[in-house]
Amino acid sequence: MKIKQTQSKNLKMHDSVKALKDAIYADPILYMSFTSMYDEIPQGYQEPVKSFDTMLLLVNQILNESPCFSMIENKIGLVGFPINAILDWAMGTKGGYLAFTHPVVNQKLSIILNEWKSFLSSSASQYVLVEGSIEQPQSDYPNPLGWFSSEALKAMAAMDPLRGIGQNPHEAKVNFIYNFKCDPTKPHYGFKSWDDFFTREFNLGVRSISAEDQHPDVIVNACESAPYNCTNNVKMKDKFWMKGQPYSLIDILAHHKLASEFGDNSTIYQAFLCAKTYHRWNSPVDGTIIATENIPGTYYAEAPIAGYDPAGPNDSQGYITELAARALVFIQADNPKIGLMCFVAVGMAEVSSCEMTIKEGARVKKGDPIGTFHFGGSTHCLIFRPGVHIDFDFHGQTPSLNTSNIPVKARIGVVK
Repeated sequence: MKIKQTQSKNLKMHDSVKALKDAIYADPILYMSFTSMYDEIPQGYQEPVKSFDTMLLLVNQILNESPCFSMIENKIGLVGFPINAILDWAMGTKGGYLAFTHPVVNQKLSIILNEWKSFLSSSASQYVLVEGSIEQPQSDYPNPLGWFSSEALKAMAAMDPLRGIGQNPHEAKVNFIYNFKCDPTKPHYGFKSWDDFFTREFNLGVRSISAEDQHPDVIVNACESAPYNCTNNVKMKDKFWMKGQPYSLIDILAHHKLASEFGDNSTIYQAFLCAKTYHRWNSPVDGTIIATENIPGTYYAEAPIAGYDPAGPNDSQGYITELAARALVFIQADNPKIGLMCFVAVGMAEVSSCEMTIKEGARVKKGDPIGTFHFGGSTHCLIFRPGVHIDFDFHGQTPSLNTSNIPVKARIGVVK
């Protein structure tokens, strides 16, 4: 449906999209990669996009749209990720691997996604912040819903690890109003744009650190996130593209001058965020920010061993810590048993904008805000040096893709 509607509209191509198209046609390797990625999708996969020209038309259309809520997308884990959905099967091909790791492609994608971010930060993006259906004839799915519809509110409430309600529409609405700074008496609940809604803040006191967890040995959750992986035998340099997606510290830290402070047998804790949940970062420890850096990187690269991931790049979360656009926040913890650590915010797809709200030299208390993701799938890592021994608390879960959110600022570990 969307392909036909997009082709019939014959919209003028955005300069940023045209620049990517021109780059593909000008480079024989890129042309081969983008052509072959659609040829390589196995028969039987229901991929409606048959060429990269069609893909570019769809991306061009999306730059004028806000993400709506869809019950169909919610079931497969792609709710809110329209470009990701367009590229989903193509990312898992050899051609996709070559294309989406290419620096020119990612430089062009960065410009495209920043243009979309500008739209999502404008009042023109508010039309999806409504209680009922959306008048959006170009949508992929029937009956696209607003983010304050009962279905969307229930989906967001179901992600709440503390109030885990949401089956009742009234309870789901109460849950949202209780949790987040908003005003349901105003249009769009008082949010100025889609991005304003996506980066929404908790109300004062909704997430707080218990008196017991104020102890300097306690490490708290930096994001409202679900534990994905935890390992204490990380190498400084490793083949991160191989089976198991081992971490490679020097690559995650982008050869930062402080990378030498870490080494073999470092510890990494990784957790992921969903588009339906809170996307701000908070300091996991008391300490001083001694260095920060935004690292440009990939946006839609998948691990070659991941294959066809129906909610890509979820299965590639270890791999993309070394490649994706990300932010590094080095914290010198007050507790000498922790010492230097690093928080790494990793943009998984879409805008992948990692905004740091602190500066070098700043003092932070455990739980203080340090930054936020803007629209996109997100994952993050906490990195600890060799010799830092932590008793992690996964809240009764085993880290994997099938875990549930742990509240931000809740205890996730105690240093021994």
